[in-house]
Amino acid sequence: MRCPFCHDGDFQVIDSRTPKSGFPVRRRRVCTGCKRRVFTVEQVEETPLKVVKKDHTREEFDREKLRRGLHRACYKRPVSDEQIDDVVRRVEAEAHSRYWGEVPAAALGESIMDQLKELDQVAYVRFASVYREFKDVSDFVQEVEPMLPRGKGKRKNRSHTR
Repeated sequence: MRCPFCHDGDFQVIDSRTPKSGFPVRRRRVCTGCKRRVFTVEQVEETPLKVVKKDHTREEFDREKLRRGLHRACYKRPVSDEQIDDVVRRVEAEAHSRYWGEVPAAALGESIMDQLKELDQVAYVRFASVYREFKDVSDFVQEVEPMLPRGKGKRKNRSHTR
């Protein structure tokens, strides 16, 4: 950054004020050439995430769309709005930390399923049924079986013979 006054010198930071999250940083600077002082305001500009869908189309990452899907999966379940918001935050933070610019929809889906498996197993199966496009009951059984306590996954024949 060049000095707006002398157009010659460069700036040296002499003071920084870091406010609360989301607010810009104010820095006091001094020109190395003319010694004049200026304030600069700096704000982090996040690169918006694009979601790459199965058909290779791209769309903006939409927190509300994610939240709506989670609300549907958690309908009439003991899951609070705060817990859903927490899942949305964690999934979004993971997407920002692991991907730059574009995130595969499959990665978002798997991240959501990991979160839901810990939060509520019924909501997990509901979400999985839509996300993995279950075709019949055997798909449900295959998804639920690993979650069942050992030995309770198989039914006993209860027919009575005399």
